[in-house]
Amino acid sequence: MNEQSLRRVVCRELGEKPEAINAIHVLRRSVDARQRIIYINVLLRIFISEEPAKDVYKKIEYKDVAKSRQVVVVGAGPGGLFAALRLIELGLRPVVIERGKNVHDRKKDIALINRTFLVNPESNYCFGEGGAGAFSDGKLYTRSRKRGSVERILHIFCQHGASSTILSDVHPHIGSDKLPRVIENIRNRILQSGGEIHFETCMDSLIIRGDEVLGIHTRDGRSFMGPVILATGHAARDVYRYFYSQHIAMEAKGIAVGIRLEHPQMLIDQIRYHQQGGRGDCLPAAEYSFVMQSAGRGVYSFCMCPGGFVVPAASGPEEVVVNGMSPSNRGSQWANAGIVVEIHPEDVPFAETQQAASLHVMNFQEQLERLSWYHGGMKQAAPAQRMTDFVRKRNSSDLPKTSYMPGIVASPIHSWMPELITSRLRDGFLRFDKVSRGYLTNEACMIGVETRTSSPVRLLRDRKTMQHIQLKRLYPCGEGAGYAGGIVSAAIDGELCAECVAYN
Repeated sequence: MNEQSLRRVVCRELGEKPEAINAIHVLRRSVDARQRIIYINVLLRIFISEEPAKDVYKKIEYKDVAKSRQVVVVGAGPGGLFAALRLIELGLRPVVIERGKNVHDRKKDIALINRTFLVNPESNYCFGEGGAGAFSDGKLYTRSRKRGSVERILHIFCQHGASSTILSDVHPHIGSDKLPRVIENIRNRILQSGGEIHFETCMDSLIIRGDEVLGIHTRDGRSFMGPVILATGHAARDVYRYFYSQHIAMEAKGIAVGIRLEHPQMLIDQIRYHQQGGRGDCLPAAEYSFVMQSAGRGVYSFCMCPGGFVVPAASGPEEVVVNGMSPSNRGSQWANAGIVVEIHPEDVPFAETQQAASLHVMNFQEQLERLSWYHGGMKQAAPAQRMTDFVRKRNSSDLPKTSYMPGIVASPIHSWMPELITSRLRDGFLRFDKVSRGYLTNEACMIGVETRTSSPVRLLRDRKTMQHIQLKRLYPCGEGAGYAGGIVSAAIDGELCAECVAYN
């Protein structure tokens, strides 16, 4: 609903004249399509004969910290960037170390993946300024509301250029086309406040004395001193291997693994809105969310992208990983979502030693990505199979059109993906179709593999101090540490780590 139509409704309901209403702020907006009659629910704040505040978001004042105590932040994803902003608020000087490139230069390397099928291992969909979320949708919905203020994070995004609609939408979303500019604004804020950011600078090791971390060494021979907030993201397998080599405490963590399922958006609109004509002119591109249990493990949709694209999310050679993204208008002809199966550490065989056990889920994840690379033709093309063919365990003789730019290759995913995943996916598809008739269709294409749902490792830390249980002044943070699962939850975790640095 636009402001003009809202104004008409408000005048009718309140019996006010249009000129008496100075402004209407939307506090909450959602679409209820559970029944055949579709409702658009809005919660409004009406300003009658009074002027609203200029900004609908709360502004934070950032200090000049150029001469303050230094804190090293490793990683410029949401965990690292929001840790840096919070440090500035608290009067500390962040020095951000990022192995990848700035968000503008990342675009060029990402474009090359589609054209040359080559992945720059330091600049891709996972590594670089903004982290994995910068070019994979910018969805801000989270269930992590007990550990910190989700609203605070959204207000900070607005202060740095995000649309204020994220404050009212039930499932807030910035969009992959607009999020990079917001990230640039956050970077400029850090620099203007006296912080530092070093791109294309990769941490090589920690500087440790006794049981304390004094700083880090980088691959180019530099050292940066200070307490360390480690926010490297869950694709940084070299960090996990470094911890393993140094006998630093960590443990294997469960993940979810599956495929990215792509439907025509029109079909999802027809199913969700119960109308042959789809969403029409007034409704947004339809979303869906499914969850169920199969043989003791969860099967669910993950990171659903209406009007979006499937993208190559590998972070190294000889691996294929897929993810989804949507531009802000959610205007493509496709809808995609990860459909994944819960994997517990005990589901995956591992070696006898405890240290080897801490990496065995990561190794399983990596093996699947290499299988996907092999079955996709040993480039960035992805193995794919029509949905009904997969359920019936038959090969696909052809494939539908796809948004996945490197291309897809017909592959019998049912035969080479582990049975503990395929059997549950098959069960999930059949049950999801009972809830939403037409969902199970050969118009839908399974594209493999979706493995980067969360970290396969948890770096162990003290609950109160947020410090690593073995090493003081080391603060494992965000998704890569195994304590977050998305942009907002990682940002909240970054703020909590910054507060613990300041107050310890």
